[in-house]
Amino acid sequence: MALIENAPKITGGGPALEAPRSKRSPRSTKTNFELYAWLFMRLSGILLVVLVIGHLIIQLIIDGGVTRIGFAFVAGRWANPFWMTWDLVMLWLAELHGVNGLRTIINDYAERDQTRFWLKVLLYTSALIVLFTGTLVIFTFDPNIGQ
Repeated sequence: MALIENAPKITGGGPALEAPRSKRSPRSTKTNFELYAWLFMRLSGILLVVLVIGHLIIQLIIDGGVTRIGFAFVAGRWANPFWMTWDLVMLWLAELHGVNGLRTIINDYAERDQTRFWLKVLLYTSALIVLFTGTLVIFTFDPNIGQ
């Protein structure tokens, strides 16, 4: 208590402020990761809305509805690199957008560091499995395998 009472007061027209107890280090270890994660959520959300609504309009309205969608339809679509890229970008953006949102929820609600760590390990492991499997399916899809 004696240190706080004896600390010089900083004034400047407003209420008096106590001097800082510790000096600020010359090099800050803080990164901008959370800022970039926040920005990614906004940009990926906008792009996902465009991709998903475009996907739904094309699949359900322009191409004749859900009754036409089957193995042959997907095989015909993925024969074109444009549709492979469209689906791949949708997969990656949706997965990373969801993982970033769940990471934020884990940070907000997991109270213990160990719980937070293991929940993130599970989250990142499942995300890698989904991304790897989905990407593998898109790039290695062969409609002639059964023939």
